[in-house]
Amino acid sequence: MRQSQLLSPTLRQAPADAEAASHQLLMRAGYIRPLAAGVYSYLPLGWKVLRHIERIVREEMDHAGAQELHLPAMLPAELWKESGRYDVYGPELIRLHDRHGREFALGPTHEEVVTALIRDEVKSYKRIPLTVYQIQTKYRDERRPRFGLLRCREFVMKDAYSFDIDAAGLDASYRSMFEAYHRIMQRLGLRYRAVEADAGAMGGEGATHEFTALADVGEDTVVTCTECGYAANLERAEAGRGASTASDAVGNGVDGDAQAARGESDENLAEDQASKLADAQAYKLDSAIAQAERFLTPDMKTIEDLVAGLKMDETAFIKTLIYAADGETVAVLVRGDHEVNEIKVKNALGADVIELADEETVAQVTGAPTGFAGPIGLKQKVKLLVDYAVAALSEGIAGANKEDYHVRHVVPGRDFAIDGAGDYRNVMEGELCPHCDGGRLQFHRGIEVGHVFKLGTKYSAALGATVLDPNGREQPLLMGCYGIGVSRLMAAIVEQHHDERGLSWPQAIAPFHVHVIPVAVKDEQQMQAAERLYAELQRAGVSVLLDDRDERVGVKLADADLFGIPLRIVCGKSVADGMVEWKERASSEVKLVEIGECLEKVRQWAQLLLCSPFW
Repeated sequence: MRQSQLLSPTLRQAPADAEAASHQLLMRAGYIRPLAAGVYSYLPLGWKVLRHIERIVREEMDHAGAQELHLPAMLPAELWKESGRYDVYGPELIRLHDRHGREFALGPTHEEVVTALIRDEVKSYKRIPLTVYQIQTKYRDERRPRFGLLRCREFVMKDAYSFDIDAAGLDASYRSMFEAYHRIMQRLGLRYRAVEADAGAMGGEGATHEFTALADVGEDTVVTCTECGYAANLERAEAGRGASTASDAVGNGVDGDAQAARGESDENLAEDQASKLADAQAYKLDSAIAQAERFLTPDMKTIEDLVAGLKMDETAFIKTLIYAADGETVAVLVRGDHEVNEIKVKNALGADVIELADEETVAQVTGAPTGFAGPIGLKQKVKLLVDYAVAALSEGIAGANKEDYHVRHVVPGRDFAIDGAGDYRNVMEGELCPHCDGGRLQFHRGIEVGHVFKLGTKYSAALGATVLDPNGREQPLLMGCYGIGVSRLMAAIVEQHHDERGLSWPQAIAPFHVHVIPVAVKDEQQMQAAERLYAELQRAGVSVLLDDRDERVGVKLADADLFGIPLRIVCGKSVADGMVEWKERASSEVKLVEIGECLEKVRQWAQLLLCSPFW
């Protein structure tokens, strides 16, 4: 391609609304342009990169035995109602009607459609296992599209679906896709983690992992261990035996000296959660703890207010939050320094939708305004979900269900039931790992770029996708679902591969591999050298861009840095001595290479790329 003919309008300044580095640079380099909020056009350079990502994804899907197909984007609403997801998915599902009044949705994902297809076409176990996939444009009505390609209303996605007759088959299909995803991420040159995750609106009955690209702009929090391979997103992460869990039954409560008297330390505790809770309750029974007592706390609605007003640590308090879960009111109790994990609460309740109760509901349940809820003396009987760290407290301070009052000397198990004890909170950085001895949890920001699910029979049972097993009995198919955000990958790669001057593409997905730049197009010797290299590189099968524009060299080099093509060859004054400048985008080093040797050097460079796992 000659750059004088390339549709690649570059910008010297990023648009004012572009926050993420990927959004800024893809716009500045002329890779994308917005059409509407969260809807983008891909210009030639951007489209080439996107197609290279798709190629790698296709190669690994095909290698794993999946078959490519193409499903409609406009989906009958009846299928979504049949699966039960029509209402659950929420306002992100873009709904529309045709001229006959029939309702459709623009597909954000295709579980219902592919399940109906396989239901109608596959009747015997002999045609199972089966995995199919597609790469297609998807639609989601994001409330607030932002960060360019990272959160769009229209996006490109690869979604694959596996169908098996038994759990062993599903395990094998899941493992095959899991390994294929690792190969894809490695070939794309990403720094990533595969983390334990929550299935969310997808649902399912088994394992699920997110593939997360590490980046500061990421909206996901990835929790990893400093010592072992444990990794989970914040929604799923658990803490091990140590501070902030049930093991510090007394030490992180009001009575800090009692734990020291027992000679315990966080790292040496080997009991499981149940044993720790039992120890904590035994301590309470043996201790003379005063009866619960209500006291005045004017204008102290938050934990911060209480800490400042009472001069006590956050760990001394019990937070009670009132939630509405599928219309049922529940109370969730966590320690003052912890935050409720709504995903864990939702999963524990088996709820589809969970949200904080409104002020009217809080007043009906507690008899007080928001900020003074507590587990003792609620006006209505509600289910109590008590976090392990609360259940393990010797005593604590909680809301009194009366405005401007709290209760001290509240003993879990004595003053309120802890039958519903469980893990209902977010972990905290620095806590012990649940899977090894000595490892500590650390947090990273990340961008979810892939997700694999074991769906089980969630969709096959609802839509009647069954086959006859070897004994002639009908069995619902066991399904897996495997998604990759192709356009999101493009942005995630930019977040990891850029500098202050512009993009720096991994060789595997760069729009061109070599950028040939004559300093002065009116200099016949420079242009002859550039044209020679351009022609020879093309004949050698190397993808090359020739900057034949009559522009100042500063403009050309600035655009080259923005484009991020892996190798730049500049034909300048040194051409008179038979030399050209050689510079790799990821390096600051500039070398002089003989023109006669340049083609062979590029061939060797390209051959190294072809042998590289990133090619």
